[in-house]
Amino acid sequence: MDEFLTNLPVFREAIWQTFYIVTISVVAGGLLGLGLGLVLYATRPGSLLANRAVFIAVNILVNVVRPIPFVIFLTAIQPLMLATIGTTIGTDAVTFALSLAAAFAVSRIIEQNLLAVEPGVIEAARAAGARPLSILLTVVVPEALGPVILGYTFIFVGVVDMSAQAGLFGGGGLGDFAVTYGSQRYNWPVVYITVATIIVIVQAGQFVGNALARKALRR
Repeated sequence: MDEFLTNLPVFREAIWQTFYIVTISVVAGGLLGLGLGLVLYATRPGSLLANRAVFIAVNILVNVVRPIPFVIFLTAIQPLMLATIGTTIGTDAVTFALSLAAAFAVSRIIEQNLLAVEPGVIEAARAAGARPLSILLTVVVPEALGPVILGYTFIFVGVVDMSAQAGLFGGGGLGDFAVTYGSQRYNWPVVYITVATIIVIVQAGQFVGNALARKALRR
């Protein structure tokens, strides 16, 4: 425990790094994934803006990228990271990769939840003369808002989990702290305190997500 107190400033820095990685990844990946999900839903055959070529292209892209384990994905996109952010290591590199990985996961969650919207609601909007894009943004998305929020909560938990691998690429964070100052030094209290901190972060995010989803469902 004395060693943990000695490394307390490093622990605080690791918490900040984790919050930075997770926040940016969830926001950036969430927005990009929302766009991809809307495209997947709207362009699928028989949908509001059906376009077979666009749907097939985006669907294949999502299906190819989404199952790739994060560490392999981060390694595979290193040329892209060099071209865009100029580095393949560090917090920014991990955040960039996590944002992309989250986007492809979010896209499928968005698509699935939009597909669950009652067709009768969409037909009623069509009968009222609403345009396809208007129906998508003002009818379909609001109807699916509660489940979508729960989907984003699930992604938040997954991003926190994946952020623990940031240390493999010099990204810091709680996972790196637990390994460097805990398991590698056989200092198990450090590991347990770090695990407890991650659990608190996840539970806080889950609580907020559930509360927002309930509010959306009751509107």
